[in-house]
Amino acid sequence: MWLPIPADEIEGLPEGLNYRLWDGGPDYPADPADCAFYVVPYMKGTEIALRPLAAMTRVRVVQTLTAGIDHVEPGLGLLRPGVELCNARGVHEASTAELALALVLASLRGIPDFVRGQDAGEWRAGFRPALADKSVLIVGYGSIGAAIEDRLAPFECARVARVARSARTSERGEVHALADLPALLPEADVVVISTPLTPATTGLVDAEFLARMKDGALLVNIARGAVVDTKALLAELDGGRLTAALDVTDPEPLPPGHPLWRAPGVLITPHVGGPTSAFMPRAKRLLAGQLTRFAAGEPLGNVVLTTG
Repeated sequence: MWLPIPADEIEGLPEGLNYRLWDGGPDYPADPADCAFYVVPYMKGTEIALRPLAAMTRVRVVQTLTAGIDHVEPGLGLLRPGVELCNARGVHEASTAELALALVLASLRGIPDFVRGQDAGEWRAGFRPALADKSVLIVGYGSIGAAIEDRLAPFECARVARVARSARTSERGEVHALADLPALLPEADVVVISTPLTPATTGLVDAEFLARMKDGALLVNIARGAVVDTKALLAELDGGRLTAALDVTDPEPLPPGHPLWRAPGVLITPHVGGPTSAFMPRAKRLLAGQLTRFAAGEPLGNVVLTTG
């Protein structure tokens, strides 16, 4: 069992399994061919995540510590059939939803401008929009999208609309299909993107999508940078029609001198939705639960796909 966290720091791991620590360093802790359960190092990038896969000829489970699996998918063809790929649903909802709400509030209330004013010793008072009475559209209503809505509940929003890959009914109400976006976008004051990165969502937020958003609306992206067409977004930001708060960008990391850094009306955070103090306790609980089920021969949770 290859873990990126020392086994003695994870409470509840089953006995009788052979745990090896590997967090992406140059040397493997053992022969990859003997690994049965591979936990992908967290926040180390695609190259490190995929490096041992071709040699893992007996692996049965690949477990990510991220909600998205796009950094692992390119290497799935290296694996034998029948390998289960599991994501980290349940680990990142709290911290990512917190950041989404923080980005919405900071952008609407003008917090970046207040910080710049403080740095300059200037008292920049003025009238700012509130989240209260705003209409919010959540595009990508999985567990993170639902957690975002949970945190919006006390803020007296006029309406929260939900969009997912397919229509359904949630505990909070109707979830619309992606096909309903053209009708929903013109009504939203705040659009929060929380979709996984898939072929269907790559470039989803393109020029047409942005053009349908109402004047003065705020776009918040806590999903993946490639969900948004950067060039199209820059055109709207430079024109002053929309504002944006981005925890993820395309390209990422955003290089020095990129136009997004100085675009008007944009707040950028460096992909920090997941890595908070909330991460480690939840990650450890996930691994303890998954490995306990694995050792007992029980079905695993969070299975996204099985190689074939």
